[in-house]
Amino acid sequence: MTVDKMKKTAFQKTDFEQWKKLAVDSLKGKPYEKLTTETLEGIDLQPLYFERATLDSSSVVGFMKRDAGWVIAQQTIASDEADFLEQLEDSIEKGNEAIVYDGLHQFNWNDDQLLQLSSFISQYPVFLYNVSNDDPILRAFDFVHHELREAVTGIVQVNDWTIPVGYKNIRTTGADLWKAHHEGADAVTELAIALAEASRIAGSYDSFQTFADNFYVRFPIDTHFFMEIAKLRAFRVLWQAFAQAYGVDEAPLIPVLAVTSLRSFSKLDPYVNLLRAGNETFAAILGGADSIQAHPHNILTGPNASSIRYSRNMQLVLKEETHVEKVLDPAGGSYFIEKLTEDLVEMSWKLFLEIESGGGIERFYESGRLQEKLVKLQNETSSGKKALIGTNVYAELTAINFDDWNGIDKVDRLAVPFEKIRYSFSENQPKTVILTFGKLKDFKPRADFVTGFLASGGIRSSWSPAFDSVEQAIEWINSEQPDYAIVCGHEDIVSKAMENLLTQMPAGILLDVAGKIDDETLLIWKQKGLNGLIFNGQDKIEKLQNILNSWQGGLQK
Repeated sequence: MTVDKMKKTAFQKTDFEQWKKLAVDSLKGKPYEKLTTETLEGIDLQPLYFERATLDSSSVVGFMKRDAGWVIAQQTIASDEADFLEQLEDSIEKGNEAIVYDGLHQFNWNDDQLLQLSSFISQYPVFLYNVSNDDPILRAFDFVHHELREAVTGIVQVNDWTIPVGYKNIRTTGADLWKAHHEGADAVTELAIALAEASRIAGSYDSFQTFADNFYVRFPIDTHFFMEIAKLRAFRVLWQAFAQAYGVDEAPLIPVLAVTSLRSFSKLDPYVNLLRAGNETFAAILGGADSIQAHPHNILTGPNASSIRYSRNMQLVLKEETHVEKVLDPAGGSYFIEKLTEDLVEMSWKLFLEIESGGGIERFYESGRLQEKLVKLQNETSSGKKALIGTNVYAELTAINFDDWNGIDKVDRLAVPFEKIRYSFSENQPKTVILTFGKLKDFKPRADFVTGFLASGGIRSSWSPAFDSVEQAIEWINSEQPDYAIVCGHEDIVSKAMENLLTQMPAGILLDVAGKIDDETLLIWKQKGLNGLIFNGQDKIEKLQNILNSWQGGLQK
């Protein structure tokens, strides 16, 4: 081909209908709708986005954020006030950019220590959470020189505290979604609650500007990467609409803070939490958070120097090596993100108005709707519809630290039911075997599934040899003497073998079958001694608890 022909060559454009036809052909008879995924919020995620959303969120998001980049706000975790100062100084030297304190456990500061702390306050943004008005740390603001106070920025989450004179850029009132998020709120609900909280708080101020100057919002960031990006972007759009409802054409800029969620954190495979926190942190960056607090991966059982370093370096790598902090709205221009942002804006504003007309945010909290969403999430996790890697799927049968660290408030986490089951089986469990029938191809898929299913409850299992007859299986069982056995094989093979197997099974062995069977057959088999079934989509917690109860009941006999 000549250069002239190359210059005249054009790439053929494929329209949506052509793409859809190819997609449907690849589905081999399944409907196109199988490519659509419904989120917890009730939003249908399409397989392809080929048109810009109606709402131009990029221009709004860019206008509503002062600067590109974000503040690395790593919490200082310490045993006492002296250790706090030492850890704070060390973290700032190594890349931390803020003072982050959780007032769950107060320290007994003396004046010299508070003076030292005040020198940090005058140089770095300060974020004090869960602070009571009698916390001695608040006295540190008295030690900051009057000429330096106006330059101090940050958040002090406290009630009934009179801030010392001169601090014009410290905010003390905001919408913190931490509690609502862990009680079940999805992205739409969090955004609506943030607006409802803003509406409640704004009512106590003489002017919208005075309110906005003291307001902030703090969002936990969960593992749904794109949804969390769109959530933060949607809030900027909603905030502008909220301000306009108060007659303010140009909404004042307010800090949008992000913190990694603990809802999907697990004690069972803590290093996966490192991946979750990384995913959540990057989503917060792309969503345009002004400051980000990333929890160490072992925050549930107690962080150490290494885990704190990992959580800090996670942000440093993203800031220093990706250059994403140089872009004002990194996610802007993606049709998918723009559409998701639009959906969240519309649905959240509708829910916000519903909350307001229904009596306000307190009435909404009392309605039980958050709890309903949490139950739905828990059910999806229990059935495996929502995956928690290392917990309900791909579980590692290693030693687990089940201790609770007292440095953080307990929240509702999706992994807790699995952690309780794992703890129950951690010291003593049934000798478990998977009885395989037929050739490898007949039983391997189900045997693999059962192995993983049991591992999510902490139950170790081993496979038997592949049996051709019930007599072989019974002879092997008499030799091995297991406490619990699961039959795996092609359904035709299993259906022919089960009644003989149940008749000849030695007493005291708990027996299950892998796969689904019809109710009539199941009833017959249960009458002959079958315990039950293990199958995909089953409530794992309920089944694992059944195994535990049935086995322990057998021991007591």
